[in-house]
Amino acid sequence: MDTAVLVIFAFVYVGMVFGKYPGLKLDRAGVALLGAIAVLAVRRLTPQEAWQAIDVSTIALLFGLMVVSAQFRLAGFYTKITRRIAGARLEPETLLGLLIIVAAVLSALLVNDVVCLAMAPLLVDACARRNLNPVPYLLALACASNVGSAATLIGNPQNMLIGQQLGLSFAGYLLDAGIPSAIGLAAVWLVIAVRYRNKWHLSLPAPGIDEVPFNGWQATKGIAVLAALMVAFLFTGAPRDVLALAAAGLLLLSRTTASRMMLGLVDWQLLVLFAGLFVVNDAVAASGALTSTMHALRATGVDVAHPAWLFGITVVLSNLVSNVPATMLLLPAATHPLAGPILALASTLAGNLFIVGSIANIIVVDQADRMGVRISWLEHAKVGLPVTVLTLAIAALWLWLRAASMGA
Repeated sequence: MDTAVLVIFAFVYVGMVFGKYPGLKLDRAGVALLGAIAVLAVRRLTPQEAWQAIDVSTIALLFGLMVVSAQFRLAGFYTKITRRIAGARLEPETLLGLLIIVAAVLSALLVNDVVCLAMAPLLVDACARRNLNPVPYLLALACASNVGSAATLIGNPQNMLIGQQLGLSFAGYLLDAGIPSAIGLAAVWLVIAVRYRNKWHLSLPAPGIDEVPFNGWQATKGIAVLAALMVAFLFTGAPRDVLALAAAGLLLLSRTTASRMMLGLVDWQLLVLFAGLFVVNDAVAASGALTSTMHALRATGVDVAHPAWLFGITVVLSNLVSNVPATMLLLPAATHPLAGPILALASTLAGNLFIVGSIANIIVVDQADRMGVRISWLEHAKVGLPVTVLTLAIAALWLWLRAASMGA
């Protein structure tokens, strides 16, 4: 094995676990980028090989959908819909259900991290105005966005990666993941409704926020482009990355919204994280370390390619290094016909277990804290643990039934 590559790999993935290094201001994206630079510095890959290691189709799909999501943010769409939900004169439990459905649908069609970033502060303000306890609704937003995003190949970054690298059908994946995701949403509602029964009301000062004014034309434009994109994904065989870039190009053609505003909302950090991990993982694969590890595990009776092992290892690894790095590591073992749905559902649903399990959780907790609402690890775990166990059990049962029906 190549010692230099293994040291770089260890440096990067320890950084993925902790999110930083003591005494340094490196975040996960910085760690991944530094790892890619180190691979070049020790000449394990040439610059050309490093560029070729980056999956351009996944990066393009991510970028295109981020621009589409930016259109909705700048149009004040999230402000409008969150205010509508919060203003509905419903009982707290019914309001919770409505929020879960809306957050899940939006997260299935748009990147779930963006949905949480836009809706969390609005939710805190709206709950304060109605003397509602914001914590159950914030936890519902995080959990529902994760579960909802698992339903499609564009709901979150790891699903996009899986879909692009395995060449999965958009409609076919929806059939595999849609039902367990929908049932999982009912589990989210049940856990939170039971956990916070008789704890729905709380008096808090309304923090007041700077709201993006709603622009009906821009919102309609975004909805029309997104609808056309979904139709193209479902009923054409055109490359999803090209379709997403075309949608982004249409939205950038605007007489009122400057392109710098749209591009300023693109999560460049995430794109850098992907690029860095692609390079590091390619160097590890070229060194033979991944193949050797797979063989060693198989010799002990652990076949990572087997559906049950793949599901369980994905769950564990996603909570150790986060779901995107875990997915990248396990993709070489994705050889089973249901490997794509297994990786996508297990990595996404596992993200609800701990706050650091998914970026959506971190965003919601961070945004709430800025608004004066603290959600502790324990508070989150009291919801996240049962939600994760239930949704993973639902997904595992569904995938087992699907495998049995396929004779696989």
